[in-house]
Amino acid sequence: MKDTTSLISVVDPFTEVNGRPVNTINPPVFKGSTVLFDCYEDFVRAMSGQYEGVCYGTDRLPTQRAFEDAIRSLEGGHLTRAFPSGISAIINTLLALTKSGDHILVCDNVYGPTARFCREVLSRYGVEFCFIPPEVGENIEEFILPQTRLIFLESPGSNTFEIQDIRAVTKVAAERGIVTVLDNTWATPLYLKPFELGVDISIQSATKYISGHSDLLLGTATVNKQYAETFERFYRVMELYASPDDCFAALRGLKTLSVRLKQHEKSALEIARWLQGVDLIDEVIHPALPGHPEHHLWQRDFAGSSGLFAFTLKRDCAEEKLAKFINTLELFGIGFSWGGFKSLVTAGKCQRSKASRYTGKTLVRLNIGLEDADDLRADLDKALGILR
Repeated sequence: MKDTTSLISVVDPFTEVNGRPVNTINPPVFKGSTVLFDCYEDFVRAMSGQYEGVCYGTDRLPTQRAFEDAIRSLEGGHLTRAFPSGISAIINTLLALTKSGDHILVCDNVYGPTARFCREVLSRYGVEFCFIPPEVGENIEEFILPQTRLIFLESPGSNTFEIQDIRAVTKVAAERGIVTVLDNTWATPLYLKPFELGVDISIQSATKYISGHSDLLLGTATVNKQYAETFERFYRVMELYASPDDCFAALRGLKTLSVRLKQHEKSALEIARWLQGVDLIDEVIHPALPGHPEHHLWQRDFAGSSGLFAFTLKRDCAEEKLAKFINTLELFGIGFSWGGFKSLVTAGKCQRSKASRYTGKTLVRLNIGLEDADDLRADLDKALGILR
């Protein structure tokens, strides 16, 4: 059964009426702190960790469990846990699998808060880290130290869209007993299967494409069998959990992910190809375009592309002119995040710890939503006229 079908066809009985299951298409939203036990014996089992049911509100209520199981099945992993946000999933994954004295490698194109957490928090607890090139592959060995415990990848990065050779990195990491973690939000589990490439943990910001409506914050981490017990133990000790309302909404969004993502991909490619022919544009940075430096890796590993990409200008313009260009756009909202139905734009200088192919350049990033592509193109064309 294909992913698109399995996402829709699973219906789980959550409640019973007069001994018969109530099979709604979407699960009910379970809320509560106290969960009652049927008997004292079950309470005793819960106290000793032997109870198989739900024993408290932080113990992953049924709506969360349904969402986690859907993601786990789609990812092809062993265990999935939900978190209050994407960055929460990232932070707790790093905390669960590192300790004082460890060394980790972090791709230099990761989500800004990921780098900030490593720099400002993780390092305070004795975990050393260093940035590695965002297009790293077999040369990962150059950066590994005897105490290297974990490698964090984001492929492609969500601002500059470099792609790592994931297969090459995970091969070396597995030989050295190093955990590999991938932020797979851009492609989603529909367009990239990290576990088939040897990745140990796949992270999703479900805030984005999985939700699809820019109205919730949620993250997931899916773990292979090797690290599942360690990860689950940490999750329980921290009493982490996700909002039942957000899990419900994300599970509903998951059902339409395939249809939405195809439209995001189609419109984004139309606009990206059009931008390549605009005289003001220097480079359109989209992994699915043949001119992208890692396009061959995208072709090999990915089943599709999403609606997020960027472009640079042939000549940097004054801040006032850039502001006027962006403010002229009528269909593109100015705001963080992406993956929702509304198109968005952000812009700024590329900031990296080390020199990169985009150092000093202004990047304009577009989240192509579900509006008509012709209307979006006309809106961009009108605004680009400001730069002429």
